[in-house]
Amino acid sequence: MNKMTKQFALVLSSAALVLGMGVTSAFAQDNTGYAVATDKSVVKDPFGLCWRTGYWTPAMATMECDPDLVPKKAAPAPAPVAAPPAPAPAPAPAPKPAPTPVKEKVTMAADAHFDFDKAVLKPDGKAKLDDLVGKLKAVNLEVVIAIGHTDSIGSKAYNQKLSMRRASAVKAYLVSKGIEANRIYTEGKGETQPVADNKTKEGRAKNRRVEIEVVGTRQR
Repeated sequence: MNKMTKQFALVLSSAALVLGMGVTSAFAQDNTGYAVATDKSVVKDPFGLCWRTGYWTPAMATMECDPDLVPKKAAPAPAPVAAPPAPAPAPAPAPKPAPTPVKEKVTMAADAHFDFDKAVLKPDGKAKLDDLVGKLKAVNLEVVIAIGHTDSIGSKAYNQKLSMRRASAVKAYLVSKGIEANRIYTEGKGETQPVADNKTKEGRAKNRRVEIEVVGTRQR
């Protein structure tokens, strides 16, 4: 592996870590072109570049993240000297504005568990994902985040790869159900975030999981 390839791999790894730390909270409603952290700051990679969402367009550019893409305001033309205005007629009563639809932020969660050393979705995991996909029909989807986990059996390096395979299995299933692939982010946490005791069989089974979070909006 040459030096440039190693640097590119490091950037991708760091960007994935940033995404796992910041994006999992949700996206700010008024800036859906970029991923934001819980404190509403824009998530940035190690080189200081803002993390764009999968549906970012140049029209969503901001001065903080892409100042070169923000249209420059033209200098205002000198105001012409106006003639004295004629007496204005009495204004007609203004019509009442129609109520503006309000967008409501929606967050949904689900999980899927796996057999030991496997990255194949079990029937109950598929059922949970099917239920989640059904609920998304009433939501304007922004992002789906799938984070894989393992128990503590095996090396840390192996478990890291296994957790990523589990997250990818969830993404593939959601894509097969019609969810756009570029809306789904995946990450593997290996054995670093257990939710139960790895010293027991039951605890290890709970730790072999993928946590899924969905963020979107709907009219209310």
